[in-house]
Amino acid sequence: MGNSSKDGSGGGSGGDNSSGRDPPTRTFSEGEKVLAYHGPRIYEAKVQKTEVRKNEWRYFVHYLGWNKNWDEWVGADRLLKYTEENIMKQQALEKKQGIDRNPKSGRLTQHKPKISAATKGKKRKNDAVTEKDNVVAEKLVKIQIPSTLKKQLVDDWEFITQRDKLVKLPRSPTVDDILTSYLEHKSKKDATVTDSVGEVLKGLRCYFDKALPAMLLYRKERQQYKEAVAATVSPSTIYGAEHLLRLFVKLPELLVQVNIEEETLTRLQQKLVDFLKFLQKNQSTFFLSAYEGFKASEGKGKRKEDRD
Repeated sequence: MGNSSKDGSGGGSGGDNSSGRDPPTRTFSEGEKVLAYHGPRIYEAKVQKTEVRKNEWRYFVHYLGWNKNWDEWVGADRLLKYTEENIMKQQALEKKQGIDRNPKSGRLTQHKPKISAATKGKKRKNDAVTEKDNVVAEKLVKIQIPSTLKKQLVDDWEFITQRDKLVKLPRSPTVDDILTSYLEHKSKKDATVTDSVGEVLKGLRCYFDKALPAMLLYRKERQQYKEAVAATVSPSTIYGAEHLLRLFVKLPELLVQVNIEEETLTRLQQKLVDFLKFLQKNQSTFFLSAYEGFKASEGKGKRKEDRD
């Protein structure tokens, strides 16, 4: 990639620079390896293009090891220099969230330190752990999320973490309503599948109710959860499609912990993909187009925690 030509085009987009102000200093360069925030996690990425928009630098990044569908323009606030200090920050964040590997590739995402004489004795043990991780990765159910739903996930993250907005609760339709609607949809096509599909939906509901408070909420949503969900109430009767979709990002990691035969796993994968297509088909009905503003009571005392 020719940096000089791209630099010129970046600075040349100063048509947005009508205010007469000089564009800010560019922080990252084309071809530079960086660390990028996407949702609550930090990923390795590469800057592919740079340009000035509305008097600020924007960077087009590719997340290493991920499909090009995830490539996007981001601001400097989403990027970190690829330094030892920031790699440690990435590792600490993943450890805090209980994430040991990239769920797509199965590879460890943590930075590998240089092997010193003191650590050589542990190499064999570490190799065994890596081998175990690779075996586990092979068993991961691959769930292809349609591109329009991927965008929904990104918009969902942005509404909550960047714009201080929340999904208004209780939702309508709820997760229970959506699962019931899908079962009715399938039984109309083929009444004989009702039992098998019903079992899968029952499992999804159970996973959702348990996973929501543990791994499907952003920090800014926790207070809302405490206020909206009583001890005797199932989250699936309060929350809707926005949070249900998040479950499908975590499902491969959850299902790998269950001892399921390969043939059964393949059939399950097909059913889950079919359910996602149903969500996609009804996207405008099931998902909110806008979230409500952050309530003051939920915001107080939380902002520092969100920045930590």
